[in-house]
Amino acid sequence: MIAVDSYDGAPAQQVAHGREVIPMLDGAALDAVVAKHRPDLIVPEIEAIRTERFYDYERQGIQVVPSARAANFTMNRKAIRDLAARELGLKTARYAYAASLEAFRAAVKEIGLPCVVKPLMSSSGKGQSVVKTEAEVEKAWSYAMTGTRGDLKEVIVEAFIHFDSEITLLTVTQQAGPTLFCPPIGHRQERGDYQESWQPHAMSPAHLAEAQRMADEVTRALGGAGIWGVEFFLSERDGVYFSELSPRPHDTGMVTLAGTQPLSEFELHARAVLGLPIPQPELLRAGASAVILASKEGSPEISGLAQALGAPGVDVRIFGKPTTRPYRRMGVALVNAPLGADPRALVAQAQAVAARVKVHAG
Repeated sequence: MIAVDSYDGAPAQQVAHGREVIPMLDGAALDAVVAKHRPDLIVPEIEAIRTERFYDYERQGIQVVPSARAANFTMNRKAIRDLAARELGLKTARYAYAASLEAFRAAVKEIGLPCVVKPLMSSSGKGQSVVKTEAEVEKAWSYAMTGTRGDLKEVIVEAFIHFDSEITLLTVTQQAGPTLFCPPIGHRQERGDYQESWQPHAMSPAHLAEAQRMADEVTRALGGAGIWGVEFFLSERDGVYFSELSPRPHDTGMVTLAGTQPLSEFELHARAVLGLPIPQPELLRAGASAVILASKEGSPEISGLAQALGAPGVDVRIFGKPTTRPYRRMGVALVNAPLGADPRALVAQAQAVAARVKVHAG
């Protein structure tokens, strides 16, 4: 395995057979790495990468996970939203695009306040904000531009949905076999980034069936085998809205590392990519996750693990990132309990575990 990233010492590079450090938006550098190592598989894991090159790699006989089309579409919110809403007719929030401050003002006026603003290419909530008043418009545009990844300077403006909850539906597409769905995962966000997730998340059978139908349609349209994190807004009054999807293990899906189901999202992804049999996902235990964040820039020093791991059903995963910055996700706290446990209590327990782990910036 060769781990390629824009900085040295990235977590995957610490366990890989080899590593490459390149500017990920440099198409020629990406081509050179592929030509050098001649991989059987390419597994894209970030947004800021020249995904249009993947089509050529597929023509060379390289398997792109889950597919070149999926990677190219889902790394850009414009492509995936137009596919979902305009081509497939899935229910989404009203939206508009803007590539300049003037166009952004017009889009906000068209969609109305409050509205949600996201760079077309970003991750982990970077550049995302909610605009509640006209006085916040210019600030929101500037923030989106600082949070965008790559060279795409455009945003999507979405109508604010008054939802009751948000879920991630982990969806597994297979090389030979039916599409499978994990039990729904609830999550909470701040600054556009997930803070806690829990599994299962209660929802009506009708809403679950609707979410599964949408997830099946959009993943079939994109093609390929692997796990997808498909996000939805749930409203008891208005039903299910498609939000986004990621063609890879999802941050909220890390709760599966708590042993909530027989195979974690990472194990499911590996089996799907390799074409191995996958049993129907089922719920074994209830679980919750909470993020462990850095507070400032520096080199990480971790303490408090002994105190955090002192209770049964608790686990902590430290990601091994070589540097810190404010709000950077450095690890995750995990807890599990028998089925039927109160998810609010599990989330509170996961938060308490995360709080015991201290990330010092040296």
